[in-house]
Amino acid sequence: MNFELKAQDSKSKARAGVLTTAHGEIQTPIFMPVGTVASVKAVHQRELKEDIKAQIILGNTYHLYLRPGTDIINGAGGLHKFMNWDRPILTDSGGYQVYSLSNNNKITEEGVKFKSHIDGSRHFFSPEKSMEIQRNIGADIIMAFDECPPYPSTYEYAKNSMDMTHRWLQRCIDWLKKNPELYGFEQSLFPIVQGSTYNDLRKESAETIASHPCDGYAIGGLSVGEPHDEMYAMSDLVCSYLPEDKPRYLMGVGTPANILENIALGVDMFDCVMPTRNGRNGMIFTSEGIINIKNKKWERDFSPLDPNGTSFVDSDYSKAYLRHLFAANEYLGRQIASLHNLRFYLWLVDEAREKIIDGTFASWKNVMVEKLQTRL
Repeated sequence: MNFELKAQDSKSKARAGVLTTAHGEIQTPIFMPVGTVASVKAVHQRELKEDIKAQIILGNTYHLYLRPGTDIINGAGGLHKFMNWDRPILTDSGGYQVYSLSNNNKITEEGVKFKSHIDGSRHFFSPEKSMEIQRNIGADIIMAFDECPPYPSTYEYAKNSMDMTHRWLQRCIDWLKKNPELYGFEQSLFPIVQGSTYNDLRKESAETIASHPCDGYAIGGLSVGEPHDEMYAMSDLVCSYLPEDKPRYLMGVGTPANILENIALGVDMFDCVMPTRNGRNGMIFTSEGIINIKNKKWERDFSPLDPNGTSFVDSDYSKAYLRHLFAANEYLGRQIASLHNLRFYLWLVDEAREKIIDGTFASWKNVMVEKLQTRL
């Protein structure tokens, strides 16, 4: 994998780059649609490529491990072939889902014992097991196994958790050195910075993580309920200690405004379930603000979903029609909303990249953030 910076904004820390992987190039900053179980909900792979124009998608190690299982994915020749996706894929480590979805999980130095949220069966993830699963899945970018502390956490808990995450990282690296790739291309490991919202812990974690020569670095634990101001402060701090010549990935964030603000702080990569999850519940993100399409005010609004929209659904369907579909509980409504929102997120980072390159990002960002937070 290779990362090349193409431009940097003079009035912020925003960067535009190109990330090259075995399955193609990624123009950064970038948003990655979440394909939890080898599927971005309600969206065909063809739509992801041709309409949404996704350059990379994310898969969830925990969910793919439980079903269909690594044997089936390996038998298909890896996740790319299994789901018919020939562009880059990133997988998380499974750690966040183990902590958030599993009842009665037990965390020790060795790893985490947990019960499946599907059938209650018992399982165990260690750093080595996470690497083995991600090796079998075959993503281009894989994440180190970490613990994501809840918010709020005590200083003592956050420090102990961070220290263990650092020890687990070395075990991930050691396992990868001993076990060759399975599908004829190299996988890139991204370590994860933790430390909750404590400045000294985040600094220590960023410095420790950066001491390992990896292809990129991630910032974890900042989409777990903390106020946005604290998220931005931690992102700003961490980015100042991570290498400038490597991509920075802020995990699980967030709203369109969150994304623009973090691009301004030096983050390159994002993922979030928000465009699809919120879309399925009737929240439409547009260039002029946020729409709750279920509201009666849209009942006779025959205008496009977004006058600046670049997805086919923006020109094919009106607000009134989409509201009708939600009122009638038609699945097509959820599909249209998901398609629109994903394309909007990709359009937004495309625009951000253009503004970084032409030197107008900071002023454009300030105008856009205000619009993006407006309820229409």
